[in-house]
Amino acid sequence: MSTSETSRFVRLRVELVIEVDDADDLTEAALARIADGADMPAEERAHAESAVTEDTAEALAYLVDPFDLVSEVPGIELQQASWSSEQIEYDPDSPEWDLDEDDVDEDDGDEEDAKDLKSAVG
Repeated sequence: MSTSETSRFVRLRVELVIEVDDADDLTEAALARIADGADMPAEERAHAESAVTEDTAEALAYLVDPFDLVSEVPGIELQQASWSSEQIEYDPDSPEWDLDEDDVDEDDGDEEDAKDLKSAVG
């Protein structure tokens, strides 16, 4: 496929698992970010402050901005971004947390090739 036939748009999916060592520091930083948002309406500010105070995952969502992740990358312009956060149970040894799982097309039905690829890479 030539360059002119390919899409100029790329979907970048990133999944992070973050351990919160100090929930109070995280909440404090999120509240400071909300306070810095001078253009935020009072009703929205009150809701945001309540959300980050009650849930560390919400506090993290206020501090992590996809635009910040790509703003310095040359040759791109962020068109759309969405993100969410949630508290989870995490076991790094569980197959559920296999980071390569999204690399395999499940419709292929060719699991042996996927296993061979994982062995060759890892």
